[in-house]
Amino acid sequence: MRENHLKRLWEQGQPALGGWLTLPSSFSAEIFANAGFDWVCIDTQHGLIDYQTSVTMLQAISTTEVVPIVRVPWNEPGIIMKSLDAGAYGIIVPMVNSRAEAEAAVAACRYAPDGIRSHGPLRASIYGGRDYSAKANETLLCITMIETVQAIENLDEILSVPGVDAAYIGPSDLGVSLGIGPGADHEEQAFVDAVQAVLDACGRHGVVPGVHGGNVTTARKRVEQGFRFVEMCADSDALFRTAIGDLKAVRGASVTDEASAEV
Repeated sequence: MRENHLKRLWEQGQPALGGWLTLPSSFSAEIFANAGFDWVCIDTQHGLIDYQTSVTMLQAISTTEVVPIVRVPWNEPGIIMKSLDAGAYGIIVPMVNSRAEAEAAVAACRYAPDGIRSHGPLRASIYGGRDYSAKANETLLCITMIETVQAIENLDEILSVPGVDAAYIGPSDLGVSLGIGPGADHEEQAFVDAVQAVLDACGRHGVVPGVHGGNVTTARKRVEQGFRFVEMCADSDALFRTAIGDLKAVRGASVTDEASAEV
């Protein structure tokens, strides 16, 4: 089966830097896949991407060695299984707040006897290889999102579930849940403590700590903190920043330089 390069990076103690795809375009996926990221995530939760388009984007990513990840809309087994069958090598599951929800996410990502995933890797077996069915459970990633006060309170229960490979902080939802508001980062102590709590709990349970950086500055900070699965650039944000920068270079400082919305 095709190797999951993220696992090798993590075994070596290295951070895996990722790009984030929100635009429904196989070409933008191809551009990001060729940019040199370790992984690229197709966001079907908040991105403007439906299932059929995500398949074409996975095909575009397959022209490189970049690891393809999909964030599903919700912790629902049907879409998790379909995304894996399409060739995703990891699933990011939003709003995992309890041990039961973590167990459900893992089960949907694994074939029996480790889970309930139905067998039918239509495209995945072409992308992954002939021995896909035998090696999928040990190769593919189940990544649970930690993004609420409830999830922080239940960290040990969530991260002790066998088969949870990584925990991924959603900073905007976490900030909202804490009553601070959305954003890639906050200085409020409650937010700082929550981020550290995830990092510490991952260490206790042998789970890879991940986070949505949202920008280069925050991504660097998270890598220095010890996070090893870090998003640092989104397609829509990159397009927005470049367009604004180019327009300012020609028209001048009257062009707005407000940041685009957080994913």
